[in-house]
Amino acid sequence: MEPQNLTAGFELLLLGFSDDPELQPLLFGLFLTMYLVTVLGNTVLILTVGSDSHLHTPMYFFLSNLSLADIGFTSSTVPKMLVNIQTQSKSITYTGCLIQVFFYSIFGCLDSLFLTVMAYDRFVAICHPLHYTVIMNPRLCGLLVLLLFFLSLLHSQLHILMMSQLTFCYRVEIPQFFCDPPQLLKLACSDTFSSGILLNCIGAIFAGIPVLGILFTYIRIVSTILKIPSTGGKYKAFSTCGSHLSVVCLFYGTVIGVYLSSAVISSSRKLAVATVMYTVVTPMLNPFIYSLRNKDIKTALRKLLRRTN
Repeated sequence: MEPQNLTAGFELLLLGFSDDPELQPLLFGLFLTMYLVTVLGNTVLILTVGSDSHLHTPMYFFLSNLSLADIGFTSSTVPKMLVNIQTQSKSITYTGCLIQVFFYSIFGCLDSLFLTVMAYDRFVAICHPLHYTVIMNPRLCGLLVLLLFFLSLLHSQLHILMMSQLTFCYRVEIPQFFCDPPQLLKLACSDTFSSGILLNCIGAIFAGIPVLGILFTYIRIVSTILKIPSTGGKYKAFSTCGSHLSVVCLFYGTVIGVYLSSAVISSSRKLAVATVMYTVVTPMLNPFIYSLRNKDIKTALRKLLRRTN
């Protein structure tokens, strides 16, 4: 078939997880439950932080923004999948695919960048405790959030630019439950050399640099903690960054695992299942990790529940 530029009315197919009609109600119920838990859990965390003045600190300010990014990240993919399962349709318009790539890229990048900034916040708190309030002042925190949104917007625009350079054959079947840029690149009928270079550069800059930044900050944090003479002091210092480290390992561990396994796993459906880990499961677990491991949040949550009752 002749390659063609896609128009707003052109439709692509999201193959999803299974064609078995008997599995569709189970998949719908499972992902609807996970999505509702994600939205509810992160919303409660945002309300908890906002309702308690003791939590109006840089760490919890960035945590609230991370929860907001998690809601957006999951909402960029799951609702469309639920609609397709319910209507027994696999189609998505080209315009809808572009919109999905835009929001998926912007919120996914925000997740990564907020985790990096939170690592820097823990670095300042542990390595420079006397200067913490001076360095992490409200003005800097506000500017950092604006900078992260700008970088994430740039990240998403680069993905849209990449997609605009691609031409596709008439029938485009995406072996995922959302418009995944690397999969779209593989399905293009046109020359994808320059687009592949752009995609790799985007990944190296917007994923590689945050990972290196987090590694560097935690190396400095660990070296500082080991110099603390008392065991109690070491435990207290480790506990302040335990939740963040757990979320970092969960998010980047699943992302790296999926992209490494893509070279090994031959089944596209298995790769789609693996992708669920960082697109759905991780945003769902984040508020529980921070709530269960943090006494301040548990105390503020109890106060919020009492006030609500």
